[in-house]
Amino acid sequence: MTELGLPEHIRVCLFDLDGVVTRTAVVHAAAWKETFDAFLREREGPDFRPFDAVADYDEYVDGRPRADGVRTFLASRGIHLPEGEPDDPPDAPTVNGVGNRKNELLLRKIRTEGVEPYEGTLRYIEAVRAAGLRTAIVSSSANTLDVLRSIDAERLFDVRIDGVVARERGLPGKPHPDTFLAAAHDLGVDAKQAAVFEDALAGMDAGRAGGFGYVVGVDRVGQRDALYAHGADVVVEDLADLLDGPCAKGGDA
Repeated sequence: MTELGLPEHIRVCLFDLDGVVTRTAVVHAAAWKETFDAFLREREGPDFRPFDAVADYDEYVDGRPRADGVRTFLASRGIHLPEGEPDDPPDAPTVNGVGNRKNELLLRKIRTEGVEPYEGTLRYIEAVRAAGLRTAIVSSSANTLDVLRSIDAERLFDVRIDGVVARERGLPGKPHPDTFLAAAHDLGVDAKQAAVFEDALAGMDAGRAGGFGYVVGVDRVGQRDALYAHGADVVVEDLADLLDGPCAKGGDA
């Protein structure tokens, strides 16, 4: 499997969506910033400390289910809200209300700005499938199917475990490994035969916790060392870098 940059024992590949397949991580970060800044400004006044779309996004939000992102970031500021209900209006002062406000903003940004894929990732997935490996998309986003269809990439995945499926099955999100484990199970392999492809630190934690056979960190924002520290076996800037390359090992790769 050296032509794919993977160990020989890998049989399936599990890909995150935002930041790995599509350039939507920056759109997510912008929607979170607008949401949290409005919330904090209303709660704390004009001297509030804004949400950092890089540091706070990476630490508290990226890769997590929407409600977990709200809960985790606000807890970092000493704020605890009632959970509310999944269909809370976007102005409700609840975890679900704040999350729904973010989702409204996200969908508006996607409609106006569109979704752009990472072409290197698409080339890599095509090569993976041509080599006979099966694939899954694993994302906390409830909008995964719409995003894949918008870039004509639904056909590239045999299995989809996203925010909708996770809610239906009661699967906790990243950094828990359950969604990746469910994808491996649905593809008929155990974790040791599956490779995880992630850009989020929470995704690295999930890969390590699940005992997966290989964890590839995709460094889009200059966090190579952090990706290794959170469990990556190898870190690349683009998945196309793995094509025809040796299977790299360890933090010095």
